[in-house]
Amino acid sequence: MVRLGTAREAAARWVSEHARRDPGYRGAYVTGSTVGLPDDAELPPSSDLDLFVVTDTPGAKPGKLRYEGVLLEVSHLPWSALRSPDEVLASYHLAGAFRTDTVVDDPTGRLRALQEHVAARFAARPWVRRRCEDAVRRIETLLAALADPGDRAFHEQVLTWLFAAGVTTHVPLVAALRNPTVRLRYPAARDVLASYGLSALYRELLDLLGCSGLSAERVRHQVRELAETFDLAAAVATTPFPFSGDITPAARPIAIGGSLELVERGDHREAVFWIIATFARCHTILAADAPALHRSRLPAFRAALGDLGVASPADLRPRAGEVARFLPRLRGAAEHILAANPAVTG
Repeated sequence: MVRLGTAREAAARWVSEHARRDPGYRGAYVTGSTVGLPDDAELPPSSDLDLFVVTDTPGAKPGKLRYEGVLLEVSHLPWSALRSPDEVLASYHLAGAFRTDTVVDDPTGRLRALQEHVAARFAARPWVRRRCEDAVRRIETLLAALADPGDRAFHEQVLTWLFAAGVTTHVPLVAALRNPTVRLRYPAARDVLASYGLSALYRELLDLLGCSGLSAERVRHQVRELAETFDLAAAVATTPFPFSGDITPAARPIAIGGSLELVERGDHREAVFWIIATFARCHTILAADAPALHRSRLPAFRAALGDLGVASPADLRPRAGEVARFLPRLRGAAEHILAANPAVTG
């Protein structure tokens, strides 16, 4: 395994060698699940280091790449998204990266000034509450998109429903001042809810996804089927998508190995979110670049969805309704955590 300090140093060298060549380059910082972890922590093979390159001229997302033995997940972020410090502070998916010094390179000095602004106010109750509400609005936006799907394919509608259900985990994480992680959102939410006496609510989060009753063997079967679909999609992918970097040979240790790792440690239900998300993304790629393979692998995808009680687009509407009806309880849980969290100030 690679230590985080080594990975961060490698990221800085990658920025120096590659990102600075962009004439619109404005800086770079680390985000994601490693924020707040010490340099001597280990970066397991099933994880990458998330790196945001801030630029005035964002292009295609570089995605996952291996550099000096470290798997980097490189994304472009327009500087316009960071121009208002208070808007960053109110954004649940942006603020967390700046609660500590994650700046890798800052040629203008503006990133570090932003970081200092956010860090000084990050734990203030009004800002934490605004970030919780930002996450709830994200759920509501996704639900609204699902209510009017237009001509979007089934796998695309599945992604919309899946992320609406999955963002429910982010609300308690934000209230607890925890990182709203992506792949590991469910075990992280479970730990937070347990620590605030809300364990019963966690079962409801799993029920919204439809995986609370799944066995480990059934989830292992899902991973085996996903692995076959993943390898086909990674081999034929040519059309660029925002998530293309997640469906590549370099990303396989995370998508497949990371899912199996969760299953083997007893977190099989917690693995389901990313399994289904990856399945749906693979089918987005296959539908665009290899329609025959898309059709041939659909039965495996539909079987995995069937495990969650979803057989057709018609099943997604009532499932979305369940998420919508859950939101008042979710807001109540966030307020409970805010009131009990000793790290929240003001």
